[in-house]
Amino acid sequence: MEISSRKSWMSRDVIGLALNRFLSDLGHEAGTAILPLFLVAIGAPPFALGTIEAVSDGLSSFTKLFGGWLGDRVPQRRPWAALGYAMTGITTGLYALATAWPGILIARAVGWAGRGLRSPLHDAMLTDAVPPEARGRAFGFDEAADTLGAICGPALALALVTILSRVYPTIEVYRWVFWLAAVPGILSAVCIMVLVREKVHNRENKLTFRGSLSALPAPFRRYLLGIFIFGIGDYANTLLILRATQVLTISLGAEQAGSVVVLLYTLHNVFYAAGAYPVGVVADRFGKRWLLIGAYLLAAFYNLLLIIEVPSVAILGLVFAMAGTVYASQQSLERAIAADLVPEEVRSTGFGILATVNGIGDFVSSLVVGILWTVISPQAGFAYSLILTLVGALAMMIALRPAATGVSSG
Repeated sequence: MEISSRKSWMSRDVIGLALNRFLSDLGHEAGTAILPLFLVAIGAPPFALGTIEAVSDGLSSFTKLFGGWLGDRVPQRRPWAALGYAMTGITTGLYALATAWPGILIARAVGWAGRGLRSPLHDAMLTDAVPPEARGRAFGFDEAADTLGAICGPALALALVTILSRVYPTIEVYRWVFWLAAVPGILSAVCIMVLVREKVHNRENKLTFRGSLSALPAPFRRYLLGIFIFGIGDYANTLLILRATQVLTISLGAEQAGSVVVLLYTLHNVFYAAGAYPVGVVADRFGKRWLLIGAYLLAAFYNLLLIIEVPSVAILGLVFAMAGTVYASQQSLERAIAADLVPEEVRSTGFGILATVNGIGDFVSSLVVGILWTVISPQAGFAYSLILTLVGALAMMIALRPAATGVSSG
């Protein structure tokens, strides 16, 4: 029975889309792992990182909306998705040209615009490639592949830093890592064009952009509200990296702290990768609702840890592990539940608005936490996040009641 089920959803398209995500994350996560260290090296303040993440995520939100709407109208989604992957890969390499943080801001914003364009297209193609009863597993497998790239990315960055530091000064080492990180990102665009077989569709959806948004069902709108509330408290992982860097530099020194932080981020991605597929399997069998709510509550808990005590290496390791588990559950389940709630004719638009709501949440959370961190203290930023993640969990409990959705989501 299990073998038959596996054959019914593990197709060439599913594998091609997963490999596509693996290569993309391999590249941009290698760049992301050293980005805070590079910003420190060029003299950027903590506020700069929050601003870079906020602006990039904000621009990404607009292209997610456009990409979702476009996906319900074009004959093929694949070429547009490949364009988005190429943009992200190329701009990761362009970080190497920056001499001040505004240069990083421009490159990352363009790359994240490409990321926004591709996201709903990828998710719509994946949904079309699997039966409804296997969506949790398919999205979990897709996230596991994505995160395997995210594990290998920082590991690759650490290996390159170790090797290249024997020849080049530190800041030049970072520039070389950025250039090399562009290669797998570009290959991810090639991968989606070569391996994924998407049929040409004569899509009947001729709704305007506003009309497509209006066609999204009420249960999905309530679901988005819970995601939004949680999202405006769920800051970017780069701020976790920065916090760990600041704390560990005091006791270990800048060079050793940088290496430990890369390992901590790798630990985060190990838990992300290890959790994504099992979460999907459990969700398909027992329901998605309480797994997602539990992930939101776990996010509140690790923010509490960051507030009540200055993190040691052990506490930081626990925080990064929990953050990886939360992200695995969030990324797998939010999209799988959306696929259950949105009808096929506006499904790409639904994924676009879901990604946009998450992007707006990232914009607000990264900006607010960065400002609170700079003006008051890191604990003030984490307290803000704690409150919003708890309220988001409560909102999701209400939104995903079976009576409110008409869909049994556990």
